[in-house]
Amino acid sequence: MSEYTLYLGDCLEYMRGMGDESIDLTVTSPPYDNLRAYDGYTFDFEGIAKQLYRVTKPGGVVTWVVGDATINGSETGTSFRQALYFMECGFNLHDTMFYHTDKPPINDNRYHQCIEFMFILSKGKPKTYNPIMVEVSDNPLSEQRRKYKSYSGYQRNVDGVFNPKNKVMNNGVKVKSNLWHYRAGFSANDSIASIHPAVFPEALARDHIISWSNSGDLVFDPMCGSGTTGEMAIQYQRNFIGCDVSEKYIAIAEKRIKQAQMQMLLPLDIERSSPMK
Repeated sequence: MSEYTLYLGDCLEYMRGMGDESIDLTVTSPPYDNLRAYDGYTFDFEGIAKQLYRVTKPGGVVTWVVGDATINGSETGTSFRQALYFMECGFNLHDTMFYHTDKPPINDNRYHQCIEFMFILSKGKPKTYNPIMVEVSDNPLSEQRRKYKSYSGYQRNVDGVFNPKNKVMNNGVKVKSNLWHYRAGFSANDSIASIHPAVFPEALARDHIISWSNSGDLVFDPMCGSGTTGEMAIQYQRNFIGCDVSEKYIAIAEKRIKQAQMQMLLPLDIERSSPMK
């Protein structure tokens, strides 16, 4: 069974005690521009970025999910500055992905804001890439179908994901784009997580964990909140380390991850084993 560690306290303190190049994948989302009161805590972004580079393995990936506040009529641009600083630390900006969700409009003089950034930061070339596949339209005359016909389909590996190195004749699928749409917030069957003020979707964490890591890898979330990344890491047979400054949220994360461990003792659910959506 996959193992996990939860640390109550400042993630920088914990990371300083971690070994060099020990983490395969980090999936996290910081408080955007300190918009949320988080038990009086403000995080040291530059310190965290430097430590993330040190503890990430060669070929490892950091998925940094972030957005910007709008202050005095202008977006802050904090997300871009953070991405550039990660590059100064040595990371490659492997991909700038977008998390699209349906949010209520909050401004009357600009277009509806419905995306956040998911910066994919790699230490060198990513050592793992398990592409999420999606179905192409069944209409044989569609432009999309003709365009992606050459993909030929993919065979699932032991993780239940499609392996591009093991092609089989199975037309009708393509690699998902870097614009990912999810319903915001916690899942309908996970009311525990609703206590946290800014839960990102389980499917978002799941898809990044599937994409950039393999079974048995070590996944890290330095600001784990209610434990969404940890829950998905355990469900998909990865090990997990999470940190948070809030005792309340660590308790929620502990409960969710333990539930995930119990679910792993049950027969594997076909829907849970497959990232095809």
